[in-house]
Amino acid sequence: MLLLISFLIMIHELGHFLAAKAFKIKVNKFGFGLPVGPTLYRKKIGDTEFLVHALLLGGYVAFPDDDRDSELEKDSPERFLNKPIYQRMIVVIAGVLSNFIAAFLIVLLTAGIWHKLPTGTFETTIEEVLPTATESVKAANFQKGDVIITVNGTSTAIPTVLTKYLYYSRPFDGFADKKLADFKRYELEKINPNIDSSKILDKGTIVNIPDFLDESPVFLSYDQIIGLDNYKSEDTELTYTQKAVRDQVYGKKQYKIRIPMTLEDLAWAIADTKKPVEIIIGRNGEEIKMPVIYPDNNGLMGIKKEVTEVMYPCKNFADCWKYSWTYIKTNSDLMLYGLGKLFTGKVPMEEMHGIVAITKIGSDIIQYQGLFKGLLLTAIISLNLAYLNLLPIPALDGGHLLFLIIEKIQGKPVDEKLAESIANIFFYLLILLMFYIIFNDIVALITNKI
Repeated sequence: MLLLISFLIMIHELGHFLAAKAFKIKVNKFGFGLPVGPTLYRKKIGDTEFLVHALLLGGYVAFPDDDRDSELEKDSPERFLNKPIYQRMIVVIAGVLSNFIAAFLIVLLTAGIWHKLPTGTFETTIEEVLPTATESVKAANFQKGDVIITVNGTSTAIPTVLTKYLYYSRPFDGFADKKLADFKRYELEKINPNIDSSKILDKGTIVNIPDFLDESPVFLSYDQIIGLDNYKSEDTELTYTQKAVRDQVYGKKQYKIRIPMTLEDLAWAIADTKKPVEIIIGRNGEEIKMPVIYPDNNGLMGIKKEVTEVMYPCKNFADCWKYSWTYIKTNSDLMLYGLGKLFTGKVPMEEMHGIVAITKIGSDIIQYQGLFKGLLLTAIISLNLAYLNLLPIPALDGGHLLFLIIEKIQGKPVDEKLAESIANIFFYLLILLMFYIIFNDIVALITNKI
C-alpha cells in the first residue's frame, strides 16, 4: 500500500515536470519525498537533479525561480515566472490532472482484468434466523433468501443501514419523547382520580399503570448513515430515578411506589419503551412489508445475514470505459460532499485521518478483499490527492493557481515577498496538520477504530 501511495505522489510530480519540460521551463530538482532529514539518493540528468529523501511520502519540483542563488538570468525564457500565465497555470494543474488520469486508468485497468466494478451499492440477504432472535423477529417469519430492501423507509443499498437502525432503536435507551410523556401523565391522572398529581407520591402508594405504547421509530439522515454526522436523540434524557423506575414498572398494570416521586417522574418512566423497526423484504420477486420487529438491548435482531456488493458487468471495452467513468464520478461526488462537510464543520477534526490510516485500511483491503479492491482504493486516493491539491490554500497547487488568477485580474504578479511569506506560513500549518492527523491515526489504531 505504501508503494502504491508513493507511486501516486510520483505521478503527481511527474505531471508538473512533464508540463514544465513541454514549455521549455528549466527544472532544477525533481524530489521524491519531503526535503526533511537525509537525502538517500541524488543524480543529475541533463539540467535536472533527481533526489530521493528519507521521508518518502511527499514530492516536489523545484524551478530556478525558487533558488535565490540561481545562475540563470532573471529574464531567461527558461524561468517559470517569465512564461505566459496560461502556461504557468497548465504547469500548476498538471499534477492534479495526472492524478485524475491515473485514477481513471487504474479503474479502467481493474475493470479490464476483473471484468466487473463495484456500483457502491449492496444487497442484504437473510441466511438464517438464529435461536437468539427476538420474539418479534421469530413471529415475523423471515425466511432464508429474503432480501432486505428498506429499513424504516431507508434503502439498504448502503450496508450499514440495517445495523445502524437496529442499534439506535434499542429499547429502554434512557430517552423519551416529551409528547408521549405528557400523554402518559394525562392517562395516569385519568385512571388514578384519587391521586393528587400536584403532590409527591409517598412510598407505598399504589398507582394504576396505563398500557405501554411504542415510541416513535428512528429515522436517520444520509450523513448519519454514511458516518459524516453522529446520531443524537432529539428526545429528553431520563433522570437516574426515572430510569430506575422504568426498569421496575415496565409491563405492570399497577406499581407500588418505592421511593417518593412525582406523577411526572412516573410518566417519563413509562414513556421510555421500545422503538419499532419496519422492514420491507423482497421474496420471490415481490415486496412484502413485514410485521414490526424490535431489536434486543444490544441492538441486534438475531439473524445471520449476507451482504453482497452489487457489481457492474464489464464484458467489453465499451463497458469498461463507461463504468470506469461512472465509478470515478460516484466516488468524486461522495468525496466532494465529504470535503464540504469537513470545511463547514459538520465533520469533527477528530474524524480526520491520513497516511497511517490509509495504509492500514488499504493493506487490510488488499489482504482480505484482494488486489483489485486495493487498486480501486489506490484510484480513490489518487482522486483525493487531486481534489485536495485543488483547494485554494497557499502551498498547495490550488493556492498557486489562485495567485495566478489574481495576477491575471490585477495585471501584475502578487508581491513576491508577500506570496512567499504566505506560502511559507501555510506550508508549516500543513506540516502541523499532518502531524495532528498522524496523531489521530495512531489513536485510532490503538483504540481499534481502524
